[in-house]
Amino acid sequence: MNRLLLTSLLTTALAIPASADERARPDNTPPEGFTALFNGKDLTNWKGLVPINQRKGAQEEMQRRQQAADSKTLPHWTVKDGILQYDGKGDSLQTAKDYGDFELWLDWKIEKNGDSGIYLRGMPQVQIWDSDNSPGAAKPEDRSSGSGGLWNNPAQKGQDPKSIGKVPLKKADKPIGEWNTFRIIMKGDNVTVYLNGELVVDNKPLAPFKPFGFDKLPAAGPIELQHHGDKLWFKNIYIKELK
Repeated sequence: MNRLLLTSLLTTALAIPASADERARPDNTPPEGFTALFNGKDLTNWKGLVPINQRKGAQEEMQRRQQAADSKTLPHWTVKDGILQYDGKGDSLQTAKDYGDFELWLDWKIEKNGDSGIYLRGMPQVQIWDSDNSPGAAKPEDRSSGSGGLWNNPAQKGQDPKSIGKVPLKKADKPIGEWNTFRIIMKGDNVTVYLNGELVVDNKPLAPFKPFGFDKLPAAGPIELQHHGDKLWFKNIYIKELK
């Protein structure tokens, strides 16, 4: 009888997926090899948005510009119960450090009609939105497309937006109000995105953002949590720099 019980327990343990370990880890505690960008307590590692195309001028001018950005932005990003919360009234939050090639994990949550994104190297963006209800989903192929696409990649006439990563390969979003998980890998100019364990962008180039005056992607830049006038929630933001 004891032998049968032991066999049953071992079989059950082996059947538990590896993701159970992730669920068991306390929030804002990075897995081995990763660094926590958000510590669950305050805004260490983060600062107000100074767009990458505005990094010009003397050091004194840059310091003044950063102080103005911090005053405008930081009061609207607060931490409560280990969650980074945004009230939608300030501006985007960006990392204090620049990153080149990396793997980024983060959990996010939005409300109905919510809209946001993750800028990589200061460039827009891995899309976050309620595509079922957003007025920005004007085209039929955008509606109900879900989050995770490289939204600012320009599609040529007649081009399938999925082929360039602009629209995700599938909709993998959880219901509005529930937590979602991104795993974003950036190597060179290419980006791979997993949303809730589903591949939604498969190694596609992130286009340089022409309105910023870039003809090619910078080698490194900040990661940004995008302001779009909506309330946002983030936690478990981890990064591993790739050599």
